[in-house]
Amino acid sequence: MLRKIIYKIYEIKLLREVRSKPIPNHIAIIMDGNRRYARRRGLPPYIGHMFGSQKAEHVLEWCLELGVKNLTTYTFSTENFRRNEEEKRHLFSLIEDRLRKLAKDARIHKNRVRVRIVGKKELLPENVLKAIDEVEEATKHYNNYRLNIAIAYGGRQELMDAIREILRKVKRGILKIEDITHKTIEEHLYSPDGDYASVDLLIRTGGEQRLSNFLPWQSVNCVAYFCDVYWPEFRKIDLLRAIRMWQIRRFGSQKYK
Repeated sequence: MLRKIIYKIYEIKLLREVRSKPIPNHIAIIMDGNRRYARRRGLPPYIGHMFGSQKAEHVLEWCLELGVKNLTTYTFSTENFRRNEEEKRHLFSLIEDRLRKLAKDARIHKNRVRVRIVGKKELLPENVLKAIDEVEEATKHYNNYRLNIAIAYGGRQELMDAIREILRKVKRGILKIEDITHKTIEEHLYSPDGDYASVDLLIRTGGEQRLSNFLPWQSVNCVAYFCDVYWPEFRKIDLLRAIRMWQIRRFGSQKYK
């Protein structure tokens, strides 16, 4: 009980400090450690993914509370297709379920959150594609906040797809080579609207210190924050610490410790 009280006091202190400075416009998260979390408890991997999906809902709520306008989560990479069929089946079922719940989530509609799925959607099974259509259709007119969910996503693939589309337009005479700029590439990324093209703060859980082919174009000038906790154990104070570090890097501070 004493530990919970101390934790809550620390959380309130952190929240007050973080709110005294600007908040990142775009936070991207590599949600790593679900399988290791489950393995440590002697549970099958899909249980870890289930706890991880619940944590993602909490983090979305925290970001809305803080006023983070754009949140991008790494849910399923193109490399994840190499996993065994049973795990993929559980993952796709879980993703479908969560997307359908998001389409009806009162928090999404109250805060007018536009949900976009970024990735090679054509690689996904039909049930997931239907859930994607449902949540994107239900939120397509919202623009207060944006939640980008990276599914079947690979950063290099995103850049290749953008370049191919630009080259097709050059071939058809829609674009001239000399007119291609950074902005042109950003307009051909998976989510061309909003502030998806630039990440302020990238968080990775699970102890790894690499970006794993996640948003290579968007994260070129971001602050990266790596923490040791597995994703299902990620706490609000971990998010606040990450934001505080971003604030220190961007604006400086003598009082933060």
